[in-house]
Amino acid sequence: MSYPALTITFLGTGTSSGVPMIACECPICTSPDPKDNRLRSSILIQSATTTLVVDSGPDFRYQMLRAKVKHLDAILFTHSHKDHLAGLDDVRAFNFFSHEPMQIYASEFTQEAIVREFPYAFYEARYPGLPELKLNTISNTIPFMVGDIPVTPILVWHLKMPVLGFRFGAFTYITDANRIDEEELAKIKGSEVLVLNALRKEQHISHFSLPEAIALSQDLQIPETYFTHLSHQMGKHQEVSRELPPGISFAYDGLRLQIPGSKD
Repeated sequence: MSYPALTITFLGTGTSSGVPMIACECPICTSPDPKDNRLRSSILIQSATTTLVVDSGPDFRYQMLRAKVKHLDAILFTHSHKDHLAGLDDVRAFNFFSHEPMQIYASEFTQEAIVREFPYAFYEARYPGLPELKLNTISNTIPFMVGDIPVTPILVWHLKMPVLGFRFGAFTYITDANRIDEEELAKIKGSEVLVLNALRKEQHISHFSLPEAIALSQDLQIPETYFTHLSHQMGKHQEVSRELPPGISFAYDGLRLQIPGSKD
């Protein structure tokens, strides 16, 4: 399969509380290093003709302003937790300038939460200025295209909750997972770059720990891996980065990657 060259921008790399966490005075939350400031996890993906975002958490508005995003073709959702969904109302600005509904790609399970959380966006009698959303149902069984970007959904498990990761050509993005079945792991193999959640060093009930994430990356033999969805319990970026094996790094807000394209 051919796929275009992509620019990946990390809009946020923090866990559900963000870093710094409200009212916390730990050394990480009070660190002057900007790499220790983490908004809720999201990425921006751009080809020459298509721009999309994975997840629109509570920081979505500021993330769009900070990254100077002027046009957005679609939002892909991993799952329905608030730290990945809560900012969706702010697509109203994109609706206003594009005069088009925002294309939303999500599982049926996640779409139920979207309609429940933003019911006013789906009223038949529409009030001016409401967000306009076009729901597109996806599953882990059928790849799809967003503009010129091919997308392969990957089913992962957030304890007992199904979550979708996504592969875009040579780049794979997975967050909020602590288990991936063998048939879904096969979809990741061959990626040049993998982004994987690693909440903290200690084991967690629904997220990969740092040792678990390192082991998975090495088992899959991914040349370049970045960890995201980090909590303040992980430690300071500069200090814990020195503990990582070659080819593995912590992502940080604003980090930009260039992913080469491929032709058949």
